[in-house]
Amino acid sequence: MKLKGPIGIFDSGVGGTSIWRAIEAQMPLEHTLYLADSKNAPYGKKSKEAILALCIKNTELLIDQGAKIIVVACNTATTNAIDYLRSNYELPFIGIEPAIKPAALQTKTKSVGILATQGTLSSALFAKTSETFAKDVEVIEVIGTGLVELIESDQIESPEMESLLTQYLAPMKAANIDHLVLGCSHYPYLIPKIKTLLSKEVKIIDSGEAVARQTERILEQHALSYAHEKSSHQFYTNSDPKVISKILADHPAPKSISYKDF
Repeated sequence: MKLKGPIGIFDSGVGGTSIWRAIEAQMPLEHTLYLADSKNAPYGKKSKEAILALCIKNTELLIDQGAKIIVVACNTATTNAIDYLRSNYELPFIGIEPAIKPAALQTKTKSVGILATQGTLSSALFAKTSETFAKDVEVIEVIGTGLVELIESDQIESPEMESLLTQYLAPMKAANIDHLVLGCSHYPYLIPKIKTLLSKEVKIIDSGEAVARQTERILEQHALSYAHEKSSHQFYTNSDPKVISKILADHPAPKSISYKDF
């Protein structure tokens, strides 16, 4: 591992850039390298074996590029592969999982919603977390089928997105949730639309800032923190670079976005 190497980040597409934003804000002088595996999105419908194989591929590509730590910026990949990755590679790994704990601890209506992929909601890690922290809380679980595909194809503002979100949020509204947990790193890009469909009293929780703080802590623990005079941010996508370019267009940090077949 190289002290001056980048923080490696991968996701099943562009969604993990929501995590990258938090990491860049927390550590603006660290280099980053992001892999958007859009060609294989979404991971949530794939088997555990297929997800693991994709995570290994992404991990080895980031290691080959000098990554000193890897952030698995995908809930499904974390819940299905993080234990294997930590056991088989020497560098530190940061995972991401739905923030069901703070929602369960903070709810006043004793009802919270979670919007996630099938791969996350059916995982053993999610079941364990829910059982530990949400025993006395009604958790409305909804699989966000089709949302990732619409985000990946630049259709956030489409009628189809509006229709799906209206459908998925309906049972949560009926259950009087006061917290909504976003269990997919793509979903923070839907927050503006979600806010128009839910009561303003509902608190929306994603994991970006918590993941960024944990990444900084682990870098410090392993003596891997480094403040470059000028940071660089490189993005590889195995799909159309225009999608990730558009989703990052509002971010001021200098960045390089390019197609790579991986």
